[in-house]
Amino acid sequence: MGYRQLTQTQRYQIFARHDLGVSQRQTAKELGLHSSTVSRELRRNVIASGKDPEQAQSRGDYRRRTAWKWTKRLPSMITAVVDRLREEWSPEQISGFMAPLAGLGVSHQWVYSLIWDEKAQGGDLWQHLRQPKRRSKHRAQAKSAGLGKIPNRVGIEHRPAEINTRLVIGHWEGDTVIRGHKQSGLVTLVERRSGYLLAARLPRISAELTQAAMIRLLKPRRGAVQTITLDNGSEFAGHEAVAKALTAATYFCDPYCSGQRASNENTNGLVRQYFPKGTDFRQVTNAELRKVIRKLNDRPRKRLGYRTPAHVFLGEYSRALDTAGAARIA
Repeated sequence: MGYRQLTQTQRYQIFARHDLGVSQRQTAKELGLHSSTVSRELRRNVIASGKDPEQAQSRGDYRRRTAWKWTKRLPSMITAVVDRLREEWSPEQISGFMAPLAGLGVSHQWVYSLIWDEKAQGGDLWQHLRQPKRRSKHRAQAKSAGLGKIPNRVGIEHRPAEINTRLVIGHWEGDTVIRGHKQSGLVTLVERRSGYLLAARLPRISAELTQAAMIRLLKPRRGAVQTITLDNGSEFAGHEAVAKALTAATYFCDPYCSGQRASNENTNGLVRQYFPKGTDFRQVTNAELRKVIRKLNDRPRKRLGYRTPAHVFLGEYSRALDTAGAARIA
């Protein structure tokens, strides 16, 4: 007979029979328990005023919560979790990714406990947690100031409504990650359905360099480019040339409404983990940037059913992954 936790009802029955003078062996037989289980329960939960089944249940629940879980303490399990934390995976992503591995799942709360316990011992895992920073108000104002410098700008209100459903790949969002007053930066493009990221360095921020970089990034994938929704920065003034080169439509979000490009905005926050504020992108190599892009594209996402952006985008683009048309990939 395998060991099972006693229920509160069973505890009441054990204590009631004990008070009536029923032997432990007879109690075990009547309740279908092993006699040692009854003996251990009576011995473990004796209190000053007698035997209290409610307090016994409370103690039992506590012992169960704090029990040593061998599957979660295996060195290989801890190593797997730590390795993914150092790859900047979130505790929730780790939990979701490991859930299908029979008998080896961990909760995201357990991962957080591991992080804080390790920090208390002088560890650095906590430094790999995401710490998004607030977007600069000055930068938002500067972006909206570029509205008058964007010729033939088409607002997001004219974008087809079905794009909001994220049912198919091909709809992108674009923005820039900037150092200082447009001293250098990145242009980032994120595909809305999959979260797939493309990025290129800009040694200085200008409409000409941004236009060229966008075409260079998207042209090899133009079969998966239908629309691009952009920020209002003047660096996107060359959007018409981009649209022509890619046979795509461009739209611009409303001022102060970065939430209309949520995929791009969130991804830029992840990029900032690797290239914090003040980074001179002229000193960043293409190899370093490619490494970061690869990390983010190979990181599982909850909304994709813990698939990776690369898996979803490349799979649907090549028609190897038949999930197009599903509102949420599961």
